[in-house]
Formats: sequence, structure tokens, C-alpha cells
Amino acid sequence: MLKTIIKLHSHVLKPGGFMVINIADIIAFKDETIPKIQGLNISSRKNPVTKEMVLEAKAKFPHYNRDQLGDYLGCSEQTIDRRLNGNNIRGGKHQAQTRIKLVGGPLETYAYDCGLYLYDKRIWKKDPAWANSRWTTNTLKAVSETEDLYIFWKIGEYEVNRARLTEYEWKEWGYRQIWDIQSVRKNDDHEAKFPEELARRVIKLYSDRNDIVLDPFLGSGTTAITCMREGRRYIGIEKEQKYVSLAQYNLNKALEQPSLFDEINPTRMVYPHNANRQDSVGLQN
Repeated sequence: MLKTIIKLHSHVLKPGGFMVINIADIIAFKDETIPKIQGLNISSRKNPVTKEMVLEAKAKFPHYNRDQLGDYLGCSEQTIDRRLNGNNIRGGKHQAQTRIKLVGGPLETYAYDCGLYLYDKRIWKKDPAWANSRWTTNTLKAVSETEDLYIFWKIGEYEVNRARLTEYEWKEWGYRQIWDIQSVRKNDDHEAKFPEELARRVIKLYSDRNDIVLDPFLGSGTTAITCMREGRRYIGIEKEQKYVSLAQYNLNKALEQPSLFDEINPTRMVYPHNANRQDSVGLQN
């Protein structure tokens, strides 16, 4: 799907414009081809019997079977089996093993095939995502705490406008690759919200006032609301009717705060996925 989205939106991206894609590597990618090997968590063992103890007992009583060895060492025959053959001979992992799946390479290929070039990359340092990592104490893997922002450029002139940010903003994050921004604390109405501050930085850095910003996955409307706050026009595309309604509700709620938008006259375009659309030029994020 992402390949198709990039291709379609590359046509409406203005020359010199930027397409910003926020995405994370797949931390727990299921791979049925990997042997189902379970890590040996020595510190969590409930029984002190070691492999060396079992081998010593076998040498002393070579005619003993697993049950007899278990009785001698004060453990179950299953423990004997696991110490000799590993956790995965009896019981072990029932689910597929997981690995990291990098998305940057395919993403760059999709964009390059459409005439877009990888201009820059930023890293969003977010709150730890324990569930996404499928993290347990029985692993050496890290917890997911970052997502990437790939910035693709369509050939054409573009402005480096230092007035887009304040001097403080340039120092704090404009020049910096890693953006430390808290995650959305409550995804109660949409499962994949991103913080408004993340959208604000992208919009301010890669567009000017009155530019059009295009978000093909509008969701709860965060990009559109940020555009209104920052004086940009926007086009939002969303295929799920429930999220179209949610975005419209959030936009109307934001517009009830007139003090935020005194100098802004946004063009409001929130399209269901199948609606007729003309042209749309700007950023994707």
C-alpha cells in the first residue's frame, strides 16, 4: 500500500517540495523460517539443577533414565531433559520467532522509482512502546523508543527560509537530528495518534505560510489542526468514515478557540477516500 501511496502523491507534490514519512521499523516481525529457539534465562530458573549436575549424575549412574535422574537430583524428568537438550525440546516456543524488519531500504526504493530523493532523516525519540516490542524479561532485545522521519525531495528549487523558525527553535530542534517528543498519552479515539508537536516541527521546517500540506492518512486530524495553528492550508484524505467524522469533530472543536486562529483563514478540505479530488501539493507526513 505504501508503495502505491508514494507513487500517487509524487505526481501532485510540487517541484522542490518535500514528502515526509513518519514510520518505524517493525520491531517484532514474525518469521516462520527462524528456528523456534527460546532464550535461556538462567536467573529465572526455579530449580537449581544445572547441566553439569545432570552430566555428573549420568556418569555416576549410567543406567538411570530421566525419571530416576530426576528423583536423584530432586527435580522433574522434564528438567533433566531441558538441561541436557535445551528449552526447546520439551515445550519451548510455540509462536514464530521474531526479528527486526527494516523499512528504510524499501521506502527509499519506492520513492526513488517515483523521482523522489532521500534528502534527510530525522529520528523521533518517543516514550517506550513495550507492547509493540513484545518485550519480556526473557530477551536481550531493546524496547522500542524511536520512529524515523524520512524526508524525500522532488527535484526543483526550494527555499531555505531561516525565518520559518525562531533562533531558539533552530538551536533546539531545527538543526538537530533527534527530536525528543512525548508520545500521545491516550489513544482513546484513534489507535495511531502522533503528537501535535511532531506535526508542528515538520510543517514549520518544510513549508511556508499559506502553503498547502497534504496528509493522505488524516486519522484524527492532527495534521490539519496543526496547519491551522501555523497558517498553512491543508488537504486531508481518509478512507474510514469514522475517522472522517472524528477529524471533522476535532477540527470544529479547534476552531472554537478563535484566539488561536485570528490571523488564519484556512482552506478546509477533508475528503473521504473515494471522493473526487483535484490537485494537492505539499507535504506528506
